[in-house]
Amino acid sequence: MLRTLHDHDCSFRKLDWFATQFRTAGMLVILMATCIVQAKAADQWPGFRGLDLNATVPAAKMPASLDRDAAKWTYDLKQYDVGSMAIQDGTIYTLASASDGQAVRLIALDLQTGTQKWEQTLPQAKNHLHSRNTPASSTPATDADFVYVAHSDREHTWVRCFDHQGNLIWKRDLGLAQSQHGFGTSPTVHGDVVLLNFSQQAEQLREGKPGTSKFIALQRSTGKTQWETPLASTRVCYGLPVVRDGVVYGANTGNGIFALSLETGKLLWDLPVFSKRCVSTAMIADDLVMGTSGSGGGGNHLVAVRVPKNANEQPTEVYRIERGAPYVPTSIIHQGLLFMIDDRGIASCYKAKSGDELWKQRIGGSFGASPVLLGNQLLMINLSGEATVVEASEQGKVDQKIDLGGPVGATPAYADGLLLLRVGSELRCHQ
Repeated sequence: MLRTLHDHDCSFRKLDWFATQFRTAGMLVILMATCIVQAKAADQWPGFRGLDLNATVPAAKMPASLDRDAAKWTYDLKQYDVGSMAIQDGTIYTLASASDGQAVRLIALDLQTGTQKWEQTLPQAKNHLHSRNTPASSTPATDADFVYVAHSDREHTWVRCFDHQGNLIWKRDLGLAQSQHGFGTSPTVHGDVVLLNFSQQAEQLREGKPGTSKFIALQRSTGKTQWETPLASTRVCYGLPVVRDGVVYGANTGNGIFALSLETGKLLWDLPVFSKRCVSTAMIADDLVMGTSGSGGGGNHLVAVRVPKNANEQPTEVYRIERGAPYVPTSIIHQGLLFMIDDRGIASCYKAKSGDELWKQRIGGSFGASPVLLGNQLLMINLSGEATVVEASEQGKVDQKIDLGGPVGATPAYADGLLLLRVGSELRCHQ
């Protein structure tokens, strides 16, 4: 049978229609998969500053009210501490100090109800601390199988691993933690290793021998050392590392901004750019790694370093910010913008790529907790418990202010549509 040109045209149009439907269906599948991944990710907050340590949940929404009376539930932790919370599969994990100061408690709570599931007491001796530090200043880290905690009384530094029912799986004593301000770093988990920036003090000691700094990777299931890399020992530093494409990025006084191989621990490069202590966590913005350095007396600065593209290149300083940079709080990078709150209550916004200032305004109060971003809003809480919600934009409009009614030194946590705030000795949950 002869086919006309019209018949061919109809056939081509049918094929085109089927192709369009196939492409549309494929795009829907990809979109649904992306949404599922994002939803699952939003259900977890596996340690300090959440997923990828960036403290951002773009799909989230700020609770309508942060008043205590509007809380979904509250839980009495008995003590004020500055350690934050981890959330894994509907369970909250946090550390709280014992009333006599001779132990820290690992507490597991149900995220939806605040009901305690279990508690483990971890003994430690009393230790000299900075006036703003507390015995439970570290934040647990979690994965699908375990929860990991680090704590120290100076003579001993422990890393412990528990399953999600509270059973001890392994523990390590890493020995002396030399510091004039006390312990304060937290573990992080990446793949099959637990990472710890075990920084030690070698300068300006009040007593004791100089410490030796190192970066440690432990096998998550056994606690055995995977690798250990010596770092410069100057002033004790507390910032956590960030990991991208198999590289661990960190910051300290002696090495400045540095990069290690996640697989072997080899020091790939470092660039000494800091003159003071590093407390905040390193951050990544495209090909830039950022860190801050400072002191209680000021002189804070943020430095952005360009990552070498290959082994033949060297890291280079791109810019530094010396006014309004934080010492303790870690900043937020979102949609090409760098949002900061310094220790004296000055909030600011810069272009992350260039360091160009967009706005700066006084929020008020002194800060220790890091901000978090929910949706397009930044939540900043000062040490007195005054919360400020700021629009995460090039304008920085203040949306609301509220007094939480108690001191806040711990960074908030968020998962499954619920915001956790540690106010005084109380843990609050807002929806």
